[in-house]
Amino acid sequence: MGDVMLALARTFANLKSGKVWLYVLTPALFSLLLTVALAVWGLGWMVQQMMDYPPMTLLVGWGLVWVAHILAYLGGWMAIFAVAYLTASLLAAIVIMPLMLKHLSETEYRDVAAMGKDSFVAAAVNSVLASILFIVGWLITIPLWLIPGFSLLVPLLLMGWLNRRTFAYDALSMHATVGEWQEVRSGQKTPLFMLGLTMALLAHIPLVGLLVPALAALSFVHYGLEALRRSRHGAVVTIEGERQ
Repeated sequence: MGDVMLALARTFANLKSGKVWLYVLTPALFSLLLTVALAVWGLGWMVQQMMDYPPMTLLVGWGLVWVAHILAYLGGWMAIFAVAYLTASLLAAIVIMPLMLKHLSETEYRDVAAMGKDSFVAAAVNSVLASILFIVGWLITIPLWLIPGFSLLVPLLLMGWLNRRTFAYDALSMHATVGEWQEVRSGQKTPLFMLGLTMALLAHIPLVGLLVPALAALSFVHYGLEALRRSRHGAVVTIEGERQ
């Protein structure tokens, strides 16, 4: 967890920069507007759709109409949150991350040479594919949400996976060779997922959650470039403000 905490520490230290705040707030504003729009125009429709299918119809038949409505509204809000987070993550990965990567490459990671392929198409395809798999996983696991506690656990795990799958590759595609990327992906599998899961937890904090897609992108850039720096140079790790 030390590497994860280091990436998070550097991420929040970057919030002293006005330029970084611009990168962070852009997906946040988009996510907020989309959430409000979906809640106003789509929540009622989603609740009605859920009420027309099992297990809500079974609960209504048993006289537990209020339970069915609570579950339907919970499911509707979770769906809205998932859609807003997913679209904000796509925006952060495809548009914002390259800007963050350029900024950090020119400031904190000047010693990490770009030896990969700067392919916008490859990064975009990776992000879109991750989103599709996230949607499929979300739909498949909906029945599990009826198990007490799983309505919180399953979305967290899915969002943690989405963060890792989307941002880990994009953070290193320009700097790492194919071999280096394979080494980081296999050797850092658990820490990368833990970083994604940590950001998923933060996403469920009111207001803070709006900032998470861009913060997740930033944290994976820090984690990936630091891992690459170590593998190449064995550099001593420092937090911003310290000297090596």
